Amino acid sequence: MPRRPALKSMARPIMTATLVALLAGCGFQLRGAPPVSSALQPLAVECTDDIPDILCQSVLAQLELGEVQLSAAGSAAYVMKLSDFRENRRASAITVQAAAAEYTLRHSVSIELISADRVPMIGDTRLTASESYRYDETNVLAKQREEEELRTQLSDRLAQQVIFRLAPLTEARIETIREEHRSASSESDDGAPTQ
Repeated sequence: MPRRPALKSMARPIMTATLVALLAGCGFQLRGAPPVSSALQPLAVECTDDIPDILCQSVLAQLELGEVQLSAAGSAAYVMKLSDFRENRRASAITVQAAAAEYTLRHSVSIELISADRVPMIGDTRLTASESYRYDETNVLAKQREEEELRTQLSDRLAQQVIFRLAPLTEARIETIREEHRSASSESDDGAPTQ
């Protein structure tokens, strides 16, 4: 009889391990961005001087997590450029004493993806992330730390949005964009006045 409780206590960990193995085997991911197509590799990432380092590093980390092959711009099949970073902090709620009770922090960045043969895969696109937080004048240092943590979170969210923009660019979609670009180029060449 003492064997039965031992078997019963072992059943739950075994079932849990089996469930984890099944979920891992089917490609289940608890959190994260969709995979980036291998058609976009090798990929170069260029961050202009106005892009905070934390945002640029977050984008690179997301790409590395997705096992995207990164390279220098000169040897990449595609170059993704992050530029025109903007940060906005404004009061979104006011106390009866006319002091800020809540702030909204908003970050935005422009991205653009161009192939090595100068075909724009993603035209200049603006991505935005925002978050609100309560402000307490009696605890300024803690609120400053909270705001710094929010800046990190907003960088992570923007990086995830970048990956979500890259995810639909499969080989078939890229070829469609190339064909549309060629058609538009040939139409503009046909309509150009000859001298």
